[in-house]
Amino acid sequence: MVKKLSRREFLKGAAVAGVGAYGAAMLPLDVTAASGPEKSRVVIVTSPTVLVDPETNESTHGKWAIGESDRSIDVGAASSMLMEGVRAFTGAKSDAAAWKKLFKPSDVVGIKVNCLFAKGASTRPEVVACIIGGLVLAGVKEENIIIWDRNDREMVRAGYVINRNSGVRCYGTEGDYDAEPTKAGSFSGRLSRILTEKITALINVPILKDHNICGITCAMKNHYGSHNNPGDHHGNGCDPFLGELNSVPAIRDKTRLIICDALKPLANGGPGMKPESIWEYRSLLISADPVAMDYQGWQIIEARRREIGLKPLADSGRPPTFIATAASMGLGTDDPAKMEVIRKTVG
Repeated sequence: MVKKLSRREFLKGAAVAGVGAYGAAMLPLDVTAASGPEKSRVVIVTSPTVLVDPETNESTHGKWAIGESDRSIDVGAASSMLMEGVRAFTGAKSDAAAWKKLFKPSDVVGIKVNCLFAKGASTRPEVVACIIGGLVLAGVKEENIIIWDRNDREMVRAGYVINRNSGVRCYGTEGDYDAEPTKAGSFSGRLSRILTEKITALINVPILKDHNICGITCAMKNHYGSHNNPGDHHGNGCDPFLGELNSVPAIRDKTRLIICDALKPLANGGPGMKPESIWEYRSLLISADPVAMDYQGWQIIEARRREIGLKPLADSGRPPTFIATAASMGLGTDDPAKMEVIRKTVG
């Protein structure tokens, strides 16, 4: 039977503007209240020491290393960034308390990464290893953590090691989609069974990049790796498909946290690897609101484009209109006045 969402369901929970409809049902009251009823919290954590000389880096492998090491990343610094950011997001005073506000020991947590364009243009395993450390602080069992994307091949090209057997697991959907499509407005696709059946909680871990069709790829676009037919949903700059997809309960209601890898974003020529357009932003973005997250990511990309003499995305024929559309669906806010942006520097 086709799973179909009504317009009413699109707007479910929209009254909770602090995190929009997105994740509000799953976040503890003190977390959603931390930003106040009219604010969506986005934390931007920067570290001047997180990117280092690969020849001298001595902090490359954490306890939960799950892939090949990018020797230009100081994993200790990245972990400090993440912990500082999650504390700021939750308002907790300790790392363990912060993660326990978001996850329970009984949770099965899916970490959705973006691996489509291999190393350098994909979510970095080092960032994911730091997230695993946080989940363990919350009491989540290692065997109840699943790192996932579309397929094994793409994950291996992005530096991940496939593991379906024990401990923290890491693998692709590999065609294991729901038998019937989920429909939401004009979106129709079969969702990964990892998302719909195997996990109880979701961490969305995109990488921030320019995108040659929809302007940017960040939180919402990462879920084009969560269903079977993304190629059918790229018309009109992916608008309104991105908002519709992210409104489905399996995504909206399971999302507890969005952590954007913005250590080395891509300002132009994306989403594939374009070394000449990568710059060292040395930051992680943390939120539960995918619209506010994508809005902030958009502003970061636009600022870099101005800095290097490139036209704004709208003048390049690819404004990220999907962000405003998703806001109109009640998935979060694209109004800067309704965002609480917290900036932290570590190290």
